[in-house]
Order: sequence, then structure tokens, then C-alpha cells
Amino acid sequence: MKVRAHVLIKGIVQGVFFRANTKRKADELGVNGWVKNTSDGNVEAVFEGEKENVEKLIEWARKGPKGARVDTINVEWSNYKGEFENFRIKYF
Repeated sequence: MKVRAHVLIKGIVQGVFFRANTKRKADELGVNGWVKNTSDGNVEAVFEGEKENVEKLIEWARKGPKGARVDTINVEWSNYKGEFENFRIKYF
């Protein structure tokens, strides 16, 4: 079953290669979507793919890469749209 998750990660998540490592992990799991920094110091992402792999990526994001400190992660589930061909880092 394919799903979509909109994720907001709060904590020390900028300046620690969170986006690059999220992309690497998403590519490894075959998850499509995007990740970006927000202007208020958080990281926002949309993950689409097989439910099991999206859940694995969310679990990874709960800790993040070395140097990150994730305080909270908010996940909003929705219907799979299939609008992405890959996973990318979005810049402002």
C-alpha cells in the first residue's frame, strides 16, 4: 500500500546535514518527495512510497543524523498522490 506523509521536524536540525542525509535515506528506501529547511529553523518534508518504507524513513527522522537533536516530529498522513519521480532537496 502506498502512502503520503507530510512531516515537520523540530529541534537542532539545521546545520547538521539533515536534508542531505534524509535524501540519502529516502533514496535507499525508494521513497519519493522532498525535504527543505524552514525559515524558523525546522525541517519540513513530504514522503511518498510504500507504507513500510515511509514508516522506516519517519523512524530514522525521529533521531536524524549525527549532530542532530530532534525534539518533536509531527506527521500528517494523507492519500498517496504519486506526484514525485524521485526525492529532492528543496531550497528557498
